[in-house]
Amino acid sequence: MALFERTGWKAMHLKLGDFDLFLSKDGSGSALAGAPSVPALPSVPTPAPSAPAPAPAGAAQPSASAGDPVVPPGWVLVTAPSLGTFYRAPKPGVPMFTDLGASVAKDSELCLIEVMKLFTTLRATATGTVREIYAQDGQLVEYGQPLFLIEPDA
Repeated sequence: MALFERTGWKAMHLKLGDFDLFLSKDGSGSALAGAPSVPALPSVPTPAPSAPAPAPAGAAQPSASAGDPVVPPGWVLVTAPSLGTFYRAPKPGVPMFTDLGASVAKDSELCLIEVMKLFTTLRATATGTVREIYAQDGQLVEYGQPLFLIEPDA
C-alpha cells in the first residue's frame, strides 16, 4: 500500500485467483481512512513486455479495434459505468442477457459489471438490435469502455 500511495494512480484493482484487492485514494491523494496498515512487499522484477504473438488462422478476433469504435449516426454506444468485471449472464450456466443480432427493449438487461462483489446491472438505453459486443465475458473493463453498439428501431 505504501508503494501505491507514492504513485499518481487514483485506484488499483488486483485480482489473482481467489485474491481480490481494490485500493483507492480520496481527492487529497492520501489512502482512504480505515485501511489497515500492511508492510510493503519486496519488489519483484517483471519481464519486459514482448510483442504479441500472431493469432492462429481461424482464431476468433475481438469485434472492435483498440481504438474507439465508429458509431453510425443515431446508433447507441453503451459504455461501462465503472471499472469492473463484465458478465454477459446473471450466473454461470444460464443463458446470456443478450447476444449479437438480438433485439433488445429499452431498459432490458444487457450485462452485469461486478466490483468487489457488488453487481451493477447495465440496461439498454434504446429499443433496437445489438450490432456489436466489444467485451468478453469475465473481462476486466474500465470506466467509459465501449461494451455494446445498438442500432435503434426506426
